[in-house]
Amino acid sequence: MNHLLEWLDQIDRSILYIINDTLANPIFDLFFTTITNEHLWAIPVLIGLLALIVRGGRRGQIAAVLVLITASATDATVVQIIKPAIARLRPSHALGDTINLLVPKGGRYGFVSAHAANIFAGTTVLSYFYTQWKKPLLFLAFSVALSRVYVGVHYPGDVLFGGLFGYGMAWLVITLWVLLKMRELKRGRTWVRYS
Repeated sequence: MNHLLEWLDQIDRSILYIINDTLANPIFDLFFTTITNEHLWAIPVLIGLLALIVRGGRRGQIAAVLVLITASATDATVVQIIKPAIARLRPSHALGDTINLLVPKGGRYGFVSAHAANIFAGTTVLSYFYTQWKKPLLFLAFSVALSRVYVGVHYPGDVLFGGLFGYGMAWLVITLWVLLKMRELKRGRTWVRYS
């Protein structure tokens, strides 16, 4: 078992160096440091959710609430439970000067990536309600996840499993929503209708 884990860790590091070093160039530096910065995204995300609530009708309101629930639950689970339990050091803490660190180091632990988990959670919920947005939302989610490896704060495995965790959390919330919607419709309540 230890040999398997060492082998997987070596693959993870090799892919990290390809993305973080071999692919490095000024255009990618600008793109990935911008898209990875959650502070730049906070206001546009809040404006987008507010627009869904105010102008998106019942579908937009339900989608926005479920995005907030899903992202909050995903983030709390990753930060409070998964990262401390696994305690895998980020490459920015473990590999020192052997990587191109383009942003601050971040917290000590990186498995799983909260950025990847949260963006996949949110975009999966939005894609469920707005299928026409699915491709650009997936591009956004993959770009944010890849950015975490490119800037040197996560291994590829961190973002892969973070994305899968966020996707799974989104489908858990969507499933609970569908069950609630079916129950409410059977009781003759129309607040759950949005199309």
